[in-house]
Amino acid sequence: MAGKQIPGSEDIYLFHEGTHYYSYRLFGAHVEKKGKSKVVRFTVWAPHAREVRVVGDFNEWNGEAHLMQALPDSGGIWSLEIPDLDEGVLYKYEIHTADGRVVLKADPYAFYSELRPGTASRIYNLDGYKWGDGNWRRQRGRKRSYDQPMSIYEVHLGTWKKRSREEDELFTYRELADDLVDYVVQMGYTHIELMPISEHPFDRSWGYQSTGYFAATSRFGEPKDFMYFVDRCHQRGIGVILDWVPGHFCKDAQGLRQFDGQPLYEPDDPKLAEKPEWGTLAFDFDKPEVHSFLISNVMFWMEQFHIDGIRVDAVASMLSLNFGKPEHQWTRNAQGGEENLSAIEFLKKLNTAVFGYYPHALMMAEDSTNWPMVTSPVDQGGLGFNYKWNMGWMNDMLKYMKLDPVHRKHHHNLITFSFMYAFNENYVLPLSHDEVVHGKRSILHKMPGDYWQKFANTRVLYGYMTGHPGKKLLFMGGEFGQFDEWKDLEDLDWFLLDYEMHGKMHTYNQALNTFYLQEPALWQADHEMEGFQWISPDDNEQSVVAFIRKGKKQKDDLIVVCNFTPVVHPDYRIGIPKAGVYAEVFNSDDPAYGGSGQGNSEPMISEDIPMHGFENSLSLRVPPLAAVYLKRTKLQPASPVKSGRKGKSKNA
Repeated sequence: MAGKQIPGSEDIYLFHEGTHYYSYRLFGAHVEKKGKSKVVRFTVWAPHAREVRVVGDFNEWNGEAHLMQALPDSGGIWSLEIPDLDEGVLYKYEIHTADGRVVLKADPYAFYSELRPGTASRIYNLDGYKWGDGNWRRQRGRKRSYDQPMSIYEVHLGTWKKRSREEDELFTYRELADDLVDYVVQMGYTHIELMPISEHPFDRSWGYQSTGYFAATSRFGEPKDFMYFVDRCHQRGIGVILDWVPGHFCKDAQGLRQFDGQPLYEPDDPKLAEKPEWGTLAFDFDKPEVHSFLISNVMFWMEQFHIDGIRVDAVASMLSLNFGKPEHQWTRNAQGGEENLSAIEFLKKLNTAVFGYYPHALMMAEDSTNWPMVTSPVDQGGLGFNYKWNMGWMNDMLKYMKLDPVHRKHHHNLITFSFMYAFNENYVLPLSHDEVVHGKRSILHKMPGDYWQKFANTRVLYGYMTGHPGKKLLFMGGEFGQFDEWKDLEDLDWFLLDYEMHGKMHTYNQALNTFYLQEPALWQADHEMEGFQWISPDDNEQSVVAFIRKGKKQKDDLIVVCNFTPVVHPDYRIGIPKAGVYAEVFNSDDPAYGGSGQGNSEPMISEDIPMHGFENSLSLRVPPLAAVYLKRTKLQPASPVKSGRKGKSKNA
């Protein structure tokens, strides 16, 4: 690994100051050459320990001959070089605590771990992988993500596909680098977001309760196999985003909990440390060494694995001292508030550091609060992320879509309110794993109506999501209408593709993604008010909305019309900003997608009938439970249509 070194006085100072952003070059197990021989240098931070030893299968787990030395004036940093150890050797730290106990701990900075249910760390040399993604990285540096398309496919690697359901046999990183990546390219997505792949002991934690922040889980192979996966993504034009969990960690004995016999990575005060909702422990953001550990972890994934971005999980739980806690466990900060001031400063520091080294990184906050300026720069008072998941949009839309269409007119604000704040932050619109598990049902199964209407409702939801400002994210299985909710121990129900409507839903999502990529109006001005204009936000009686998405060039502008009832409107009039001839360029009701075939096959010519505050309007057929996209094809019709009619039509 480039830059690995024995900790010197400056490194020790920076680590304890909380600004050593590449501390993984110092800590952990590093394979090094000394003359003609090979040694492994072990380094660990354990300030409360009375003694630390390295134990493993190389010494029959007896560390008497491998005592680590406390570095002078290091604040509890221990180090030891052991010659002639092979890669793959298992090891742990045997920590003798101040109160006389002996505990065995996995290496917090280990690059590789024993396959579950084993809990040891493995010696691993990250050097030597030959990357082939230079062109991707150069191109990424020339483009702003804000005005580029971003359609994210969220994946849980263990359950996307399995080689065998019966034997719970998983595909490897290298196998997924072909099958999954080819699929994502075929479906028209731009990014893969992986649920946490840091080492974790329990499959059903989905990686959100980690014991090895620097180790790509051994479930799917070695770290270099994961490098191959990322490399393959980049060579096929797909970005990679990792789900990352700095808010809490699990209590498993081999992990970070009371690492050296006392609270170290967690706060001393149990009220601050405990996350009772999840049975985990919070990181202590008052400790600068925790800052060095966590910020280095993001740098590690970006430097060593060329990761493009990080989705920071559960930001809401970090912002509040009392998130998910019963009242008797509540605490206050020094100013009397509930804000976790240390965590807030950490998030600002994290984003400042990451963008300082990787200015084109994606730093996404999964935040369910109304905390202001999440995606504003730190020097302007913000948290410094460049994207935030729009949880409000997600909650409102799913609440609305579950309603019987006959009742939707009474809840019309649920599909329009998001536009009141759509440009306050740089948003990602998520339909994630959290919405299709724990009895919430799949997206398709949430929908009301008969069999046909469930698919039509799902299509209009996706069509509306594509037109709505913000980048897009869909959890695996949603693209073909997985009917059961996510079964986190089984792979997706791929057999459903043999059924006509699921196959057509699959075709629909591929076509919708392709359409999205081809239409600059849908992503060039995602985060600017100038990229959006209402036509008709208030037709609640018919549950129809119409709006304009604008690109940098006027010729790219699109009109989006969405009908959230199963009623066909054969002569629905909308105002338009420019007279001319309009064509239907996408329709979710196309029979190829499972629709009824209602649409506008002929060009639509504008008329000088004022409507919706515009001087001109046009009439179109609006299909049932459908999203229709229109584009102006000519500046003016050959023979301008005049009308003696004045005023508004009944659906104004």
